[in-house]
Amino acid sequence: MSLTSLTAVELGKKIKTGEVGVMEAAEAALSSIRQKEPQIHAFVTIDEKGLKKRAKEVQKQIDEGSLKGALAGVPVAVKDNLCTRDLLTTCSSKILNNFIPTYTAEAVKNLEAAGAVIIGKTNMDEFAMGSTTETSYFGPTKNPWDTARVPGGSSGGSCAAVAAEECLYALGSDTGGSIRQPSSLCGVTGIKPTYGTVSRYGLIAYGSSLDQIGPIAKDVTDCATILETIASYDSKDSTSVKREDLDFTSALKEDVSGMKIGIPAGYLGEGLDPAVKEAVLAAAQTLEDRGAVVEEFDLGLVEYAIPAYYVIACAEASSNLARFDGIKYGYRTDVYEGLHNLYKKSRSEGFGPEVKRRIMLGSFVLSSGYYDAYYLKALRTKSLIKQEFDKAFASYDVILSPVSPSTAPRLGESLSDPMQMYLGDIYTISVNLAGLPGISVPCGTDENGLPIGLQLIGDCFAEKKIIRAAYTFERTRAYQHSPIASGIHK
Repeated sequence: MSLTSLTAVELGKKIKTGEVGVMEAAEAALSSIRQKEPQIHAFVTIDEKGLKKRAKEVQKQIDEGSLKGALAGVPVAVKDNLCTRDLLTTCSSKILNNFIPTYTAEAVKNLEAAGAVIIGKTNMDEFAMGSTTETSYFGPTKNPWDTARVPGGSSGGSCAAVAAEECLYALGSDTGGSIRQPSSLCGVTGIKPTYGTVSRYGLIAYGSSLDQIGPIAKDVTDCATILETIASYDSKDSTSVKREDLDFTSALKEDVSGMKIGIPAGYLGEGLDPAVKEAVLAAAQTLEDRGAVVEEFDLGLVEYAIPAYYVIACAEASSNLARFDGIKYGYRTDVYEGLHNLYKKSRSEGFGPEVKRRIMLGSFVLSSGYYDAYYLKALRTKSLIKQEFDKAFASYDVILSPVSPSTAPRLGESLSDPMQMYLGDIYTISVNLAGLPGISVPCGTDENGLPIGLQLIGDCFAEKKIIRAAYTFERTRAYQHSPIASGIHK
């Protein structure tokens, strides 16, 4: 068995006992990348020199006894919208294709303090705007289960890298499902924490009131361990929350006895692939067989989540992306006449079609005469959606649902119909609007052998409940490797 076939925690134990060296683990990841990356294209940047230098430093600290954490020496990949000092950070956009930050994102610093060894930066939808990782300036990432299909997005590079066993785990960001949806489509596990649990400092913003950083790995144990490592209060992030209950690994218990689990009836209706519905309901039955109380209920305002989300996210994006103008950093057009022409040409040439679409929509809903009609109305809807979840969590410990209405679509299908791509986020978007935690866990495959994900949603700061439910379910299933990870190339 390859070292990259282990979970992050398993490899961490072998490194801690001296059975495996940090450099040996790093070389195993690089070997896997060299073999699989031509097919998958999960990475934008591979920092081989930095990886080997860091491996030597971490090994020395482990030998000295100053590094004892579960993830010390384990190779990790980082989504390319998280700043890393002296390492290219592009957001998979032409406008940042030469940007090298002078500082590191707080979540990445927390990993480094625990002894993580960074392999490189993963591909993503440009500025995290997309659900397929096809809007990247550097080209699409392929799904390791079937390279003719998308891995999901926007954290598709991170999820594909984990599924293809090019790395042991990865960091992603989730604005409307961007960790959970590609985790589902790639057959891996991913957590979107409660808003404010992980510092957003150093995350290049898309929608500031929705963005949250989270872990992607092979199993629930890894994700809980990683989340415990990256979660912290940070005064540099005004939305960061001081929490005392960050011992997420304490929830790794195989016990759902008496846990009340609700399934929104509206999530099982029109538009849901029959294979996905069957797998999700089978997962619900598994949890019920282990002592949980499972029942359907009505979750109101679901149909308003997508329009509210895209109005809010695009409005915030139009503001956040105004800083990329060709002046201080990033891409600058070669030929221009005057300052305004420089702005116009740099942004026109530097941004891709999907980013331009969302900037224009955001600028429109914030413009005079439309602000009240669209943006304020979307904010009120967001508040009402949170109230509906509050009512649900008065009765249920956890909400269970699909992650995506279907398994991975073929490359090119979603780009030809943007509205269809937006509708693909129907089960994940409301979680971000309400600031809730959610986890995606593999729960089966369809008739084509493509993975299906189960979503478990918790109340604010109730990550431990969804981790416990996910862990209990996961213990009934063996981890399924993708064909490329297993050496069977589709």
